[in-house]
Amino acid sequence: MMPREPVEEKKNNSELKSGKTAKAEPDFSDIEDIETLKKLLGEMQAKAEANLAGWQRAQADFINYKRRSEQEKEEMVQFANSVIMLSLLPILDDFERAFVSIPPKLAKMSWVDGIKLIERKLWASLEAQGLSPIKALGEPFDPNLHEAMRQDKGKEGIVIEEVQKGYRLNERVIRPTMVVVGNGEEEA
Repeated sequence: MMPREPVEEKKNNSELKSGKTAKAEPDFSDIEDIETLKKLLGEMQAKAEANLAGWQRAQADFINYKRRSEQEKEEMVQFANSVIMLSLLPILDDFERAFVSIPPKLAKMSWVDGIKLIERKLWASLEAQGLSPIKALGEPFDPNLHEAMRQDKGKEGIVIEEVQKGYRLNERVIRPTMVVVGNGEEEA
């Protein structure tokens, strides 16, 4: 004769074979009435809504952070060359002054044309990187674009002389134009 299995073990084995598992019923013995259950449900729903709102805020903050980070990275790449550009601007100024001061006899010589070609190539390279001059002469004075060196006789608030060219790199001013501004007195 075979030993008998305890009845409880048989029940558990049969539940396992059938795919059913014993579920523990929640213990609500301390809850006395429906009103208490409704109150508890309301508290749990409020807590769930607060958690959802917090999660949504965190998700929105992360999306904003990601967008700002991408924008900063793009700006950094765009303006990484500004230090190099600033160091090349005095060379452009020197070229400009040299061409203005060339005597007429030398202006027709081939080596002068060669130097002008070098200057044009330098300009083309810098323009390809986003450098552009700021137009100032005859324009209204704009403190965002111009730096006033002095005032002189001329139409008030209008740039009457350009002392040193200013430049933008991709629409950002990297060197303001140094200018002389009219003070409103008419020239004699």
